[in-house]
Amino acid sequence: MNIKFVAAATVAIFSIGVAEARDQIRTVGSSTVFPFATVAAEQFGKTTDFKTPVIESTGTGGGMKLFCAGVGTQHPDLTNASRAIKKGEVEGCKANGVTPIEIKIGFDGIVIANSKEGVQISLTLKDIFLALAKDIPDGKGGLIPNPNKTWKDVRADLPNQRIEVFGPPPTSGTRDAFVEIAMEGGAKQILELKALRKSDKKKFKVVAHGIREDGMFIEAGENDNLIVQKLISNPNAFGVFGFSFLDANTDKIQGAIIEGAQPTFENIAGGKYKVSRSLFFYVKKEHVGVIPGVKEYIQLFISDKIIGDDGSAVEKGLIPLPVEERQKLTETVDKL
Repeated sequence: MNIKFVAAATVAIFSIGVAEARDQIRTVGSSTVFPFATVAAEQFGKTTDFKTPVIESTGTGGGMKLFCAGVGTQHPDLTNASRAIKKGEVEGCKANGVTPIEIKIGFDGIVIANSKEGVQISLTLKDIFLALAKDIPDGKGGLIPNPNKTWKDVRADLPNQRIEVFGPPPTSGTRDAFVEIAMEGGAKQILELKALRKSDKKKFKVVAHGIREDGMFIEAGENDNLIVQKLISNPNAFGVFGFSFLDANTDKIQGAIIEGAQPTFENIAGGKYKVSRSLFFYVKKEHVGVIPGVKEYIQLFISDKIIGDDGSAVEKGLIPLPVEERQKLTETVDKL
């Protein structure tokens, strides 16, 4: 018998207090995963004897902070994430006695969308960087504050309208994924920055991930539905958010074509749409078997009813995992 495991389990039980344990699961985290978790929670409440889990949209970074803060009824049982957990977050969890178990649920695309009353634009990753970066190359071997004020300044055949992009804050997993995939991807297409990456990776990353702070990019909080509403009221503005929010509002907004691919379910699933990422939730191992229904909720969430090809979350815009990957996931959860 693993003495360390028994000791840890004993500490967890006394920390939570079985007799006083919550009888309702609490989940925090990503606004992107929120609609999928909500579907799972609602079905869980309707089809089992357990209470419907409480799902809070705090953003991936905010969720990780709450999740890793400790073990006990005052701390959440799960956190949703639109990116993988970071090394520093793993260390923070460990320091507080938290063992996070990673559950990958599917894929999502990050879109740059605008109102259907506006013009649909076609962008490269380089265009995205030149439009939204804090600093760009000056053509002389140095960097200057981004001088591009209109999309036409970025590329001559783009609309002559002011750059105005609503997007997520630094605590958001969507923001993390956007700068890593779109912004850094665009920086790599620029010769001066490609050379910088070879000579000074740290400086390259700072430049590639730096988003302008001069009013062209507006942080709009963790509520992606609010960004959608802003686009509807302002046809000249664009917004950055997960594909599911575009999918739910296709009658009002449209996604920009990126690197020649439309942001569609098929293109994201097939890898043609380049700005895409994996989605997760993390379970606190110490709460499994202590907070009622945690394992049962996880089993429902990863079932075909929710994340299968015709599942409820897929109907909401989640791009499903391959069948083989879902089967392995089920085996992992069954062993909890």
